[in-house]
Amino acid sequence: MAPGVHTVAVIGAGKIGELLLAGLLRAGWPADQLLGTTRRAERADELTQRYGIRMVDNPTAVTQAEVLAVTVKPQDAGVLMAEIGPRVPQQKLLISLCAGLPTSFFSTRLAEGTPVVRVMTNTPAVVDAAMTAIAAGPYATGEHLALAEEMFTPLGRTIRLPESQLDAVTALSGSGPAYFYYLVEAMTDAGILLGLPRQVAHDLIVQSAIGSAIMLRDSGEHPVKLREAVTSPAGTTISAIRELERHAVRAALIAALEAARDRAREIAAQNSQ
Repeated sequence: MAPGVHTVAVIGAGKIGELLLAGLLRAGWPADQLLGTTRRAERADELTQRYGIRMVDNPTAVTQAEVLAVTVKPQDAGVLMAEIGPRVPQQKLLISLCAGLPTSFFSTRLAEGTPVVRVMTNTPAVVDAAMTAIAAGPYATGEHLALAEEMFTPLGRTIRLPESQLDAVTALSGSGPAYFYYLVEAMTDAGILLGLPRQVAHDLIVQSAIGSAIMLRDSGEHPVKLREAVTSPAGTTISAIRELERHAVRAALIAALEAARDRAREIAAQNSQ
C-alpha cells in the first residue's frame, strides 16, 4: 500500500476523530474519500453539515474504506472489534488512536496478517501543532507507517517509535497539553494575587509560554542553559525557583507522569480480555 490519497474511515468520530477529519480536509484530502461513523444520528448530521463528509455505519465503513482509523474510547473498543473484526479484509490498514490499547488487542481480533499501526496524538492538532507518535504493530510495513505519517503530518509533527514507548508518550505528550493548561491556570491565579487583571495575566503568561517554546525548539539549547540565562544571582527568578524546589514541583511532575503511564497500562489490562 503506497502512500497517497486513500479512502479513510474514522470509526467513532468523537473529539479525536473530528480532529483527524478536520486536519485531513485542511491538508486537501478530498471530502468524498473520507467517511465517518458514530453511534448518534445527531452527531452524524453535525459532522456532515460541518465537513461535508459522508457518515455511514460501521460495516459500510469497513467495506468502502482502505484505511480504518479507530478513535473510539478504549472501553468501547472490544464491542467495536467484535462487530467489525471478522469483516475486515487482510489487505486493509487499521490505525488505532485508542489510548493505552496495544496493537495486539486489535491484531488478535483481525484476520492474521492484517496490518495495525498505533498512533498517539494530542489536542493541539486543532491548530496544526500536534505531536503525534506512530508505532508499527504486527504485519505493518514501512509503507503503512508512511501512510500514517501522511495522514497525521498535517496536524503537526510526527515521530516513529517502538510500541514499547507508546505508554510513556501517552503520559508525556498525549496528556501533556493538560499539564500546561493547569500551569497557566495556576500562574494566572498568581498574577491576580499579585494585582494584575485576569486578562493581562493570561496574555503575559501565554505569550511567554509561546516564546519560550519557540526558543526551546529553535535554539537547540538545553532547557537548563536557557533557564540559567534568565536566572541572575540573588535575583527574582532564583527566589521563585527556590520555592518551586522547596515545594517539590519537579518530583510532583515526575510522579504525575508515572501515574499517567501506569493508568495507560491499567487501561490495556482492563480491556485485554
